[in-house]
Amino acid sequence: MGKVFKARPLTYAVHVLAVAGAVMVLVWTYHFRGGTAWESTDKALIFNLHPVITLIGYIILGGEATIAFKAFPLKKEKKKVIHMVLHAVALILGILGIYTAFKFHNEAGIANLYSFHAWLGMAAIVLYAIQWAYGFVIFFYPGGSASLRSVSVPWHVILGMLAYSLAVGAAALGFMEKMTYLEIAGIAKYGPEAYLVNFTAAATVLYGAFVIFAVYGEGDPPPPDEYSYIAI
Repeated sequence: MGKVFKARPLTYAVHVLAVAGAVMVLVWTYHFRGGTAWESTDKALIFNLHPVITLIGYIILGGEATIAFKAFPLKKEKKKVIHMVLHAVALILGILGIYTAFKFHNEAGIANLYSFHAWLGMAAIVLYAIQWAYGFVIFFYPGGSASLRSVSVPWHVILGMLAYSLAVGAAALGFMEKMTYLEIAGIAKYGPEAYLVNFTAAATVLYGAFVIFAVYGEGDPPPPDEYSYIAI
């Protein structure tokens, strides 16, 4: 069955949601939570790096990398480089974002990896790293044979979507988990901070959904001298 919707309009929604999510998480961490810090006696400032880096650096940049083949009117080779580089930056920042959570827990005397949010996040980053390494070797350098690339593409797409969905799910669970702790600590359940965090989580989920829709939408026709390529 052919693709029934165009990818390009969906990529515009992805960009808008990216800006909205980034702005909301920055307002939350800097206006409501006091900012961020790598070293501080106030360990909550160290934690605040975690949602900022993982949402903007991992989820948003990873989403932009994912739709690179559908969002940019460029030649395939240029799209491939954008796709690979953005995913590499997203992976590095994702690892850094996870490290900040471990750093906060260790300095605050809190156990690590006790929640499903943490388990899902670790599964996502490991699969994401495997995906990037396999994609680099098969599709970029040294590059696999034409038959191997042809066989790999659908699996690369499926596993890439799985890795990205796990990351988005982990982020949504993380916002929910943090809000639960804050509400226990006394913030108003229907106050502005609670609404902001919930809207940030909703924007994150919608962002991930539009990324996936864009990947499976119909892309612009390739130039006559190029063959179609889709990757995650």
